[in-house]
Amino acid sequence: MNSYLFVCLGNICRSPTAKAMFDYKFQQAGIEVFTDSAGTLGYHVGKAPDARAIRHAMDWGMDIRDQRARQVTVADFRRFDRIFAMDQSNLDELARMMPPNATARVELVMSLAPDYGLHEVPDPYYGGDQGFQQVLDMLEAAASRLIEELANPR
Repeated sequence: MNSYLFVCLGNICRSPTAKAMFDYKFQQAGIEVFTDSAGTLGYHVGKAPDARAIRHAMDWGMDIRDQRARQVTVADFRRFDRIFAMDQSNLDELARMMPPNATARVELVMSLAPDYGLHEVPDPYYGGDQGFQQVLDMLEAAASRLIEELANPR
């Protein structure tokens, strides 16, 4: 079974939304995977996702209320097949943290959908509702591409 970890800074907006969107798309496609989300920093460990992220996910029929923030651990680099960072800053931090025996492939989530036009998923935390909707739209595009990739391996 493939395993994927989605990573942002605090693990309360983008990465829990990514986990939910990818789970949603995998379920629709009938693909069984293991997913989780985490943050590179431990600001919000143990906390639920941001209320705005919860609300926008619910608009898609995705309930993220029970997710709890956690910080990336060294073990994650062997536990997951792929680790998807939401932006370059978090990708750089993951590269810094990565142990020599890592087996996970670490990349930007939007590398899955290079023609989308944006390479990083912007942090909606300090913005309005439009930012949360943009995050969902971007992650849907990336998840759809990963499903295509899994259905048509090279």
